[in-house]
Parts: sequence; structure tokens; C-alpha cells
Amino acid sequence: MALLVVRIRGTINVPYWALTTLKNLYLNKKFSATLVPETSNYLGMLRKINQWVAWSKADSDIVKTLIEKRGKKRTPKSTSKTKKDGENSGEFKAIDELVDVIINDKLKFSEQRNFKPWFNLNSPKGGFKRNTKKQFSDGGILGNNKDLLEIVKKMV
Repeated sequence: MALLVVRIRGTINVPYWALTTLKNLYLNKKFSATLVPETSNYLGMLRKINQWVAWSKADSDIVKTLIEKRGKKRTPKSTSKTKKDGENSGEFKAIDELVDVIINDKLKFSEQRNFKPWFNLNSPKGGFKRNTKKQFSDGGILGNNKDLLEIVKKMV
């Protein structure tokens, strides 16, 4: 199952170790989002930066909406290198096929070649209903947030 990760807090007073982790996850700006597989490595990275991001398990509806409305196409690079026939190109014809592969963790979203590996979102329409500086367990929205999918629907 893939995880949807959204950067909630901004770029001011972020320590270097957290900034490098955020950049490795392609979360360079406030309200940027990405999809990562649910592995122990990624969960460790998310726990390390849980004061700046919120994450939740992604379902296929929200992933399809994000790709259709906020996904940016990648520009094709020079085709001087030849591809081998047996090699997986990471390119997909239909969005439904791409969503299915990402949700089932068969391919990382950053490894596919159709879209850039991040989404730039707006601030949520109607605002946040909870505090943006506290963890989800303390009445905020940061960390492992079960209500994040509803917030992201307002941000698309």
C-alpha cells in the first residue's frame, strides 16, 4: 500500500538533517505532496520529519485525482540511449494502469517516467479544522493522520 505524504509546515527554521530528508522525498515547498511505498525505510524517514509532514495510506481515488488534476508531465529527455526490449520503461499508457501499479507498490512513484514525482497543492479550501503545529494524537494534523485524505481533497 502506498503512503500519501504532504508537507504542512514551511521552510523557515528547518534543521539541515530534516531539510535533506524532505528533499529526498521531493517535499521542497509547503503544501507539496508525494507518494511513497510503505516500507520500513520510508516509515523511518517519515518519523524523523513528523514535525513538518502529515501522511496517510492512499486509496486509488485520491491518487487518480492527484495525477489527473495536479500531475505535471515530464519533458522527454534526449533519446540517444537505446532501450532494451526486456527492460521495463516505467511509462504507462493509461492513468488507471499507473494508479494500480503505484497503489500495489509494484513501482515507486519517483521511478515512473510519465509525471514528476511531486504534486503542488493549494491551501485547503475552508482552512484547517485542527492545529497545524501539533501531532494528530494531540489534536493537530501532523504525523500519521487518518483524516489526511479529506484534507487533500480540499487542497486539490
